[in-house]
Amino acid sequence: MNTLTLNPGRLTALGRSELTLLVRNRAALTLAFLMPVLMVFVLRSSLSGVEGAQAVGEATLTGGIGMVLILVVYMNLVSAYVARREELVLKRLRTGEANDLEILAGTALPAAALALGQIAVLAVAGALALDVRMPRNPLLLAAAVLAGIVMLAGMSAVTSSFTRNVETAGITTLPLFLVTALGSGLFMPLDSLPDLAASVCELLPLSGVMTLVRAGWSGGVEGGDLMGAGLGALAWIVITVFAVQRWFRWEPRR
Repeated sequence: MNTLTLNPGRLTALGRSELTLLVRNRAALTLAFLMPVLMVFVLRSSLSGVEGAQAVGEATLTGGIGMVLILVVYMNLVSAYVARREELVLKRLRTGEANDLEILAGTALPAAALALGQIAVLAVAGALALDVRMPRNPLLLAAAVLAGIVMLAGMSAVTSSFTRNVETAGITTLPLFLVTALGSGLFMPLDSLPDLAASVCELLPLSGVMTLVRAGWSGGVEGGDLMGAGLGALAWIVITVFAVQRWFRWEPRR
């Protein structure tokens, strides 16, 4: 990328235009609004055997936050980046004043804002509906969510590089979705898995973020585990930034 600076005016303009395109895309809006809600119900059903209403409610809400991140940010943005690339929008934007980071961030801005809004509603309305206490450490929870958005926005850009068209985005995003849903603690804490499996799953991209999300909501995570989760999330963000710089495609695949 040519620079790492951000101009608020250009970023806002790019985000506004991307929001207009998102509103016109009914399929993307359906995925963004309805799928996280449906997945929360699935999560609650899968956790019905967990003892204690409080534990079930907290696990449902923290898992729901993870689902919002993976569905609204990652899967939605892969389609957006691919569509803008194939329509030559990204190529035209690069000939203007906006730098690479502003173009990528402007495209991601509506999805990030939508995810933050959904998570806020989920945290408040979900906690009231499930009779669950509010997050013990809101700042840690917010930091974890922001880290997840940055990481998954970058991963969506990387995934778009080997996604041929919008129609195949559902296939190329499936591996990370399944790995995250099954191995990053969305359905169950990693400490409930066998030691070897838990050690492997801790290395998955979203595992550190989900550990921080649970710690921010429920507490009970030791300082060493928090440090490891934070470093793991930071490492994946750095890896993702490098991968975007190295492999992101600005021109259509032929």
